[in-house]
Amino acid sequence: MKKPLLNLKKQNTKSDYYDYNLVAVIVLLVCFGLVMLYSTSSYMAEVNYGNDMFYFKKQALISAACLIGALFISKILDYHVLLPFTTALYVASLILMGLVSTPLGHSSHGATRWLYIGPINFQPAEIAKIAVIIMMAYMIGKMGRKVKTLKSCMILGLPGAGLALAAYVLTDNLSTAMIILGITVGMVFVAHPDTRPFIIIGIVGIVLIVIGVLFLVATTKSSNSFRIMRVLVWLQPEKYSDEGGYQTLQALYAIGSGGFFGRGLGNSIQKLGSVPEAQNDMIFSIICEELGIFGGIFVLILFGYLLYRLFFIAQNAPDLFGSLIVTGIFIHIALQVILNIAVVLNLMPNTGVTLPFISYGGTSIVFLMSEMAIALSVARQIKFQE
Repeated sequence: MKKPLLNLKKQNTKSDYYDYNLVAVIVLLVCFGLVMLYSTSSYMAEVNYGNDMFYFKKQALISAACLIGALFISKILDYHVLLPFTTALYVASLILMGLVSTPLGHSSHGATRWLYIGPINFQPAEIAKIAVIIMMAYMIGKMGRKVKTLKSCMILGLPGAGLALAAYVLTDNLSTAMIILGITVGMVFVAHPDTRPFIIIGIVGIVLIVIGVLFLVATTKSSNSFRIMRVLVWLQPEKYSDEGGYQTLQALYAIGSGGFFGRGLGNSIQKLGSVPEAQNDMIFSIICEELGIFGGIFVLILFGYLLYRLFFIAQNAPDLFGSLIVTGIFIHIALQVILNIAVVLNLMPNTGVTLPFISYGGTSIVFLMSEMAIALSVARQIKFQE
């Protein structure tokens, strides 16, 4: 909070900095993800589409284009140009999510979360993640020291809560709503000088969730609500295998059968239809089956290093706006990785969160690369003192 919102002073500096380490780990994650995507999806792609590279080709083209675009944009974009568009981006994300319920909306796998505008299709809720990061960075920077008051924290929470509510109500996307809310709370936590209120609220929240889950288990055996059923499936996947526990059980079988070094790349058995849509949310289970615990740890190390580079950029950003934007990106990536792996390991109910840079999904990779472009743009303005 000691940094100015905008750094307008000229400094004696050695040279512009560019985080090639961040670029390297992004490239590694994308390449590893493409290899695992092909291995995971080739059989079902051949069965369903007569082309074993159906998923791979689409993801590879989008990933390559987005990576090149991110590098190019980060070289020419000054992230301060985002400031005048903060409100416009926020409002646009709300409007786009609202359009999901119009004829432009498209349903897939029982959920209407996509927009089809001509040849372009995407999930507008992904834009909301970037919108809340930029809005929170701007508002926290404007408030300065006032952020420590309860009133300011409540005001800061409104934009994130609004987008989270919109994502849930307009697109029926609880997982994205949770991530948006998590980004909001995380950025306020980072900006606030006192951690005790957050710790107390966190403990109370965990206790209430545990009590709620225990009450649900004691009083409910079945429900028409698929979200309540997800909780019951999470707690007893064997009992509710016909209501959604099948995918979780098969993912756990895949992880268990992989051992420490796995069956070998391409030798997964569970990907042959046992794990439905394995190339999406459950791709980590196939990684563990083919590459073992070793492969799973390798993925976590890559994400750990990615987060470390984002932390480094946030710590050394030239101003508070840049630091907070990269902090928001850090929180977003960390939340998605934690939620995805927790679901695969059955540590929490299924949320439908993808594994960044690895799971199949064009919308996800486009907006993740947009965030990386912004982070690299911030990094480019880090100056070394003479």
